Amino acid sequence: MEILWFIPTHGDGRYLGTQVGGREADHTYFRQVAQAADRLGYTGVLIPTGKSCEDPWLTAAALAAETQRLKFLVAVRPGLMLPSVAARMTSTLDRISNGRLLINVVAGGDPVELAGDGVFLSHDERYEATDEFLKVWRSLLKGDKVHFEGKHVSSQGGELIFPPVQQPTPPVYFGGSSEAGQNVAAEHSDVYLTWGEPPEQVKEKIKSVREKAAKEGRTVKFGIRLHVIVRETNEEAWAAANKLISYLDDEIIEQAQQRLSRHDSTGQNRMADLHKKGKEADLEISPNLWAGIGLVRGGAGTALVGDAETVAARIREYQEIGIESFIFSGYPHLEESYRFAELVFPLLSFGIGEDIGRSRGNIGEAIGNDILAKDIKKQLI
Repeated sequence: MEILWFIPTHGDGRYLGTQVGGREADHTYFRQVAQAADRLGYTGVLIPTGKSCEDPWLTAAALAAETQRLKFLVAVRPGLMLPSVAARMTSTLDRISNGRLLINVVAGGDPVELAGDGVFLSHDERYEATDEFLKVWRSLLKGDKVHFEGKHVSSQGGELIFPPVQQPTPPVYFGGSSEAGQNVAAEHSDVYLTWGEPPEQVKEKIKSVREKAAKEGRTVKFGIRLHVIVRETNEEAWAAANKLISYLDDEIIEQAQQRLSRHDSTGQNRMADLHKKGKEADLEISPNLWAGIGLVRGGAGTALVGDAETVAARIREYQEIGIESFIFSGYPHLEESYRFAELVFPLLSFGIGEDIGRSRGNIGEAIGNDILAKDIKKQLI
């Protein structure tokens, strides 16, 4: 099992759809979130990609120097990047971070944004280009001299002089709900990612991708991207969920959905179907799986909501159907990273950072200027 957190390079705050309670998204804040995740024992962090985000590669390079064990899931963008350039970036960042790079393959899902970046391929053509891109990219990282002529990508004698730390390549994470996306994932991914759909829907995806991978003579691991809202009681957690969207009105939701509707991403469309009845509908689409975030946010639009025991139980349900990698986020990301780690990690027997802090100084505030908090029961007996 691995658990990753999220660096909110597209913004953060206490509420959605408003600047009230908003937080300035800058390097100082990203560093705080990354160092918290590193200290708490998260496996790594996902850094998002797109025009609403800071550049993920520069962000990861900066944060790698500020952390010790944290891994960075960073996007390569077929169509926006040449595979040779992406291979050099991959190798360099893997070496700079001493083998802490994970690769997130993003084909793109918004034709309007892609056109602004100079990409005019149809949905299925983007996955054709992704397949060719990854063949060249992977060959370069393996140390091959590449001669490749495809429909979208070509390389005549390409080679990479400096190899990555992780051999033959850093692990490849890949999301794609369509038939075309699953086919490419089956051939190239180490970890197939899905957004947070109900377990039965996720189970169907896992079965499909596993069968496709088997035909390629491969095995694939599986991961899921979710938000989380965890509190000490279920009542507190659901109150926090409702508070998160308390500033949203019909106009804001309509504006967001109009922009998201232009996406030709199958995964995005599946997310939209989970909350299509709007804010006033019952947004709990599966036990403790809440679709409120997707009212205005693209991509991952669902959250696990509940107390620690409930959230841990839902995570185990996903584990039972084959999910091994969990990528979580929560608002605000700094505070929620602590809540989730402190409340849920002990129930999952997870966390490589649990010794940090315990061996250096006090946990909790000293009592009466005399007794360390961790010793209070023993001192009072």
